[in-house]
Amino acid sequence: MKYFYIAITSIFLAYIIVLLFTYFYQRNLLYHPSENNYQGDNINFNYQEIFIDVEENIKLKSWFIKKDLKNLKTIIFFHGNAGDLTNRIHKLNELNKLDVNILIISWRGFSGNLGKPTEKNLYQDAKKSVEWLNKSGIEKKNIILYGESLGTGVATELGQENSFAGIILESPFTSIANAAKIYYPYLPIDLLIKDRYDSIKKIKNIKIPILVMHGKKDDVVPFKMGVELFEMANQPKYSYFSENDDHMMEFNDQLMNYLKKFLVFDT
Repeated sequence: MKYFYIAITSIFLAYIIVLLFTYFYQRNLLYHPSENNYQGDNINFNYQEIFIDVEENIKLKSWFIKKDLKNLKTIIFFHGNAGDLTNRIHKLNELNKLDVNILIISWRGFSGNLGKPTEKNLYQDAKKSVEWLNKSGIEKKNIILYGESLGTGVATELGQENSFAGIILESPFTSIANAAKIYYPYLPIDLLIKDRYDSIKKIKNIKIPILVMHGKKDDVVPFKMGVELFEMANQPKYSYFSENDDHMMEFNDQLMNYLKKFLVFDT
């Protein structure tokens, strides 16, 4: 019996250590600025490298593809939780073929930027980036929010203003808590989590045109989360659910055609 209690106590203490580690280091598990994929792509677009002030001593390294600010809409691209701007070159090469201006920002803590990524800070980064576009003469009604993975949580937050031209969600999740429960079913996620990005609760507040894109073979964020968000979204809404895409969707002709149709929609 003595050894039984020792074993139970050891298991309990080990579990407490896991809880403490998860609580204090959870942002290291969520944000991966040094993880770089999709490197080596050639840049096939002209851009300006700009730095957007968000706080004292914190500027966001960003790329601005400027074509026609007066007559074309502008996509503001919020990337996911890993890598820097160069990891999105393959997407930008394709997006550049559309009749839009494009601003892609890198979060604080990413692409050499100072600061630490948190839910609150990313929302602030996004709002300051929209303000930068406003100061450049681009009104919100001509801005399309584009979220990739983690960036969908940011786009959904801003989209509740209903002052933008539209919103595009690529490989979205319902909430970080729901996603974390898949990976850590043995932890009390709802009690531990700091950054929630609770898109499923916010999607109902969005009244602007929305396009949800998700691959059925996504092994990072379950495809069913994209479907759930789409079902909860208000009209006008559109979906691109592909059979063979995983988490990082392929920007092939089919996907690009859906983007073109969405952009043509008279917002």
